[in-house]
Amino acid sequence: MISKPTMSEQKLVTNKVTLKTRKKSGLKRKHYLWCYLFLAPQIILYLTFTLWPILGSYYFAFFNWNGIGWPTEVVGWENFVEVLRDSYFWNAFKNSFIYTFFLVVIVVPTSLIVALILNSPKLYGAAFFRTLFFLPVVLTMSIVGIIMQNMFAFEGGFMNEILLSMNIIDKPIDWLGGPNLAMTAVVIVGVWKGFGIKVIYWLAGLQTLPKDIYEAAKIDGANLIQQFVYITVPLLIPFLIVITFFQTVWAFNVFDLVKTFTNGGPLFGTDMVPLYIYRYAFEMDGGLPRMGFASAAGIVYGMATMVITLVLGALVRKYGKNRY
Repeated sequence: MISKPTMSEQKLVTNKVTLKTRKKSGLKRKHYLWCYLFLAPQIILYLTFTLWPILGSYYFAFFNWNGIGWPTEVVGWENFVEVLRDSYFWNAFKNSFIYTFFLVVIVVPTSLIVALILNSPKLYGAAFFRTLFFLPVVLTMSIVGIIMQNMFAFEGGFMNEILLSMNIIDKPIDWLGGPNLAMTAVVIVGVWKGFGIKVIYWLAGLQTLPKDIYEAAKIDGANLIQQFVYITVPLLIPFLIVITFFQTVWAFNVFDLVKTFTNGGPLFGTDMVPLYIYRYAFEMDGGLPRMGFASAAGIVYGMATMVITLVLGALVRKYGKNRY
């Protein structure tokens, strides 16, 4: 017959369990402390350079403020009304939309075609070509803008020299001398800069498609075009939505490329909303900056892009749930 433990033995066991539990809790708290310690620099940087500017812009938008000291002159909704009435803002918005539209229309389908070629097991040197397409992605946008400014120069520019040598043109083209040609040049550079990363996205999608479906299609006599139309495209719709989403958001926020390439010229022909906001916030010729007005412009533009982002996000959620 097993004897019951005495009160002192029960208390000793309880104390040991409690001590063990406290030790585990202490180790867990110490573990969490180290986690928060390593996260602290990132959190501080995020609060300082991301969250505070966003929240501050909503506050400063209601003031007539030049960025010096603390704002005191309240103007209410006047900054927003002025932004909505400013033809230069809508010109910049139109340019941002045109730039985004052409980048999405050109980059998304052509990068898919290139990804299909690079994904072929019969292609010799596929890794080399993948690296070649991805190289522009690692370049800094501002550096690309400076380089391209020289390449698209009227005299001695690489683009004119190569076109002249191939007898495609008989005289140099002033790429940056007119609004339409300048926008064309910006779109060309934007396509070249962001093309490689979209190819990588498509390759990631293509390599996840089930091979047995294609084998069954081959047995049924489907050719390559039929396989692409009836198998590849439907299965890649979730990737199409996501890639279009990323491309749209990236293009709408273009700044450093245009700043260093054309600076919004000529005649504001390549002026984009981020550059428009920057100009009022930091580059007011002959006057003080208008941080309050720039904040209001940023909020208006942010709301517009948010609507587009929400629509694309809804498509991602709708078509990204069930892939097969």
